[in-house]
Amino acid sequence: MATSIYIELSLILILTIVISGIVYFLRQPMIIGYILSGVVVGPLLLNIIQSTETLVTFSQIGIAFLLFMVGLNLNPRVIKEIGKPALITGIGQVLFTTLVGFLIIKMFGFSNITSFYLSIALAFSSTIIIMKLLSDKKDVDTLYGRISIGFLIVQDFIAIIVLLIISSSSNGISVGSLALRYILAGIGGLVLLFLFAVYVLPTITRVIAKSQEFLLLFSVGWCFIISAIFYFFHFSIEAGALLAGITLSLSPYNHEISAKMKPLRDFFLIIFFILLGSQMTFTQISTNWLSIVLLSLFVLVGNPLIVMVLMSTLLKYTKRTSFLAGLTVAQISEFSLIVVALGVKVGHVSSDILSLVTAVGLITIAGSTYLIIYSDRLYSKLSKFISIFERRGRKVDEHNYHDENSYEIILFGYSRIGFDILESLKKMKRKFLVVDYNPDVIIELSKDDFHCKYGDADDLELLNDLNMSKTKMVVSTISTLDTNLLLVNKVRSQNKKIIIAVVSHRIDDAMKLYDVGATYVIMPHFLGGKHISTLIETNRFSINKFLKEKMTHLKNLNERKRKGHEHPQHERF
Repeated sequence: MATSIYIELSLILILTIVISGIVYFLRQPMIIGYILSGVVVGPLLLNIIQSTETLVTFSQIGIAFLLFMVGLNLNPRVIKEIGKPALITGIGQVLFTTLVGFLIIKMFGFSNITSFYLSIALAFSSTIIIMKLLSDKKDVDTLYGRISIGFLIVQDFIAIIVLLIISSSSNGISVGSLALRYILAGIGGLVLLFLFAVYVLPTITRVIAKSQEFLLLFSVGWCFIISAIFYFFHFSIEAGALLAGITLSLSPYNHEISAKMKPLRDFFLIIFFILLGSQMTFTQISTNWLSIVLLSLFVLVGNPLIVMVLMSTLLKYTKRTSFLAGLTVAQISEFSLIVVALGVKVGHVSSDILSLVTAVGLITIAGSTYLIIYSDRLYSKLSKFISIFERRGRKVDEHNYHDENSYEIILFGYSRIGFDILESLKKMKRKFLVVDYNPDVIIELSKDDFHCKYGDADDLELLNDLNMSKTKMVVSTISTLDTNLLLVNKVRSQNKKIIIAVVSHRIDDAMKLYDVGATYVIMPHFLGGKHISTLIETNRFSINKFLKEKMTHLKNLNERKRKGHEHPQHERF
């Protein structure tokens, strides 16, 4: 029996590797590859899956690990950092999507309970997918990136509450008694767990953390033990896994635990999505094709519009920030699939509805991926049409701390390389402007009386607003090729004699930048080798000279550390 399951799982994983490899090549999230793999290995095609009960158990473990890690990253301190925009946008978008989605779904003749499940599923967006896409674009620290992550966390909170209610309703508890029971038992359990987490767990984890293997074993055990206790008292395993994670979030080793648990979570979730794909019924999909198309369009277009309206009209953000943040909700979440899967499990909806939601998930995840990847190009084409959503007057994200019409030098990007460049500009005593996409950086620079402006170098409207006709030098510390190509072309079209220095990590990219008119291309890795070779030639075997360089370097590093800079552990080339 064990051997046959092993062979079956091996075949499934081999096919998943091949299909997911194709999906990865198409720059799509891997979740699409997992679901498509499930379709291929399921009864509709190859019919490889025979050990369904085993895979169902693996899937449940995957959901438990997912909620455990969500809890692990929901440190109570993060609530303060979410802020007003994330709360208003997150709650508002979920409410509007659920309400409007419910009315649309009812038009297709679905029952109230089915319409409710579908509308809830359409309301949640994928934190995992968005975090990955924002990270790849290096937009995590941008204003729209921070707001997006904030309201996605709010969505996660709402999704968790929905999951807990659905999973507990299978015990036949009425809504009133369920609420009372959760209030009383929940408060008691949370108090005990919180006290244990504050006064006992830190000591335990401090001792255990001396062994990385033991730390992993304890984390997995803690997740299973708390989940089992909750199940014993007729609560859901999912609720126990979530609270197990929240208690460990207070530990100073929560990031290490999260890093070690991630491969386990990913493996078991892969099985969940494969099983989900294998259970898709395409006969019902063909029957409901119009519903799938319209609901997918509602998610791809309607959800971003809801966020844009909330951010532009209610919160007074610029149309660009609102547009980019809106695109991050143009897909449904893994939580959406889990919510409907739980609904099927407790008998609220049929498996056909799960197939419908999965199809919507495949379409919206694939579509939103390209929307986010090419968001800047989309914005430049749609900018004039979305102006109707922008309120007149000063915007909350217009961090402009400058009073000059033109500058001799404009620096795009402050962190890392820009820090040293700024020091040189101060010594030159020239008029210069710093442009950065991180609002915190702009605020800190303004406190030091530097002329600075919030904005993104690939925003054509920003580049048009900057008067560079009399500027003598533009320096970009941004390493993205497309951004630098746009910047060089735009600046060169306004000023033929200007000096343009940009950053690149590839030789071929550097050649392209020189071809379009860059004056000098900074290549940090090569410059590092050049710098140490110069030190060796200059200082030779003089330890005193090297120690002098060391003290200078330490002073620079301490200053950077004070300002919160960090050297990248690894660059994506």
